[in-house]
Amino acid sequence: MADGGMGGVTCDQTPAAPECQVTAGTPGSPGGGESGGDGNGGSGDGSGGRSESPCTYRRLPQQQVPPAGAGPGAWYEQTCGQDGVGSQQVVWLADGQVADPEALARVAVSRLRLPAPAIRRNPSAAAGVLAQLPVWWWVDPSTWGRRSATASVPGMSVTATATPVRVVWRPGDGTGDVVCEGPGIPWHPGGEPKAASSCGHTYRVSSAGAPGNAFTLTATVTWSVSWSGGGRGATVPPLTTTGSVRLPVAESQATVTGQR
Repeated sequence: MADGGMGGVTCDQTPAAPECQVTAGTPGSPGGGESGGDGNGGSGDGSGGRSESPCTYRRLPQQQVPPAGAGPGAWYEQTCGQDGVGSQQVVWLADGQVADPEALARVAVSRLRLPAPAIRRNPSAAAGVLAQLPVWWWVDPSTWGRRSATASVPGMSVTATATPVRVVWRPGDGTGDVVCEGPGIPWHPGGEPKAASSCGHTYRVSSAGAPGNAFTLTATVTWSVSWSGGGRGATVPPLTTTGSVRLPVAESQATVTGQR
């Protein structure tokens, strides 16, 4: 395509040549022209007595002169066949004749089902939280991990993948956020109770004056999102999910003993 040629013909000089007016149907109908019984293009279901091989289409990054009389469209590299065996050719497709990988990517991204983070902590809810003692936070593994979704049309599939990368913890007591790369560090029994976690917080006051006598601890996970398919791929703006729990914090009571 560097010289605008197709099959030995220079298309920018002789755009009316038959070699420059190759057409194709919808994906799944290589060679185009004929459509299935529903008028939407054959898709290998035996319509018209033909057996179609799946085709994929890649929009060429460098576009040449379109065929004479052609409406809006673009040149594509068409690959048809299965298991790596097939044929390739360059075809002109009108807008709407072939799936746009970016459009499929938007559908795939919309199908991602990202879980809200399940918040785990130490001390646990049963043990209760005391002011002046460190609290450890982490996201349960069941809600931390790669998720994917796929959107397909005949001849093309695009998969979107979301990967969790960080958590922003908001303690709820009016102090600043805690940003952690990764899900946080689980506390293991036998550890030093007074040791602080890099993904945790030490409450300095009780929640007695907070609504419902509890702070609201919030975790917001950022997901890196990318897609690939149709011979293309890209990274798209990240997504976020949020979870929260109520966290009562009590003042630790000191006991003073002495003799009168």
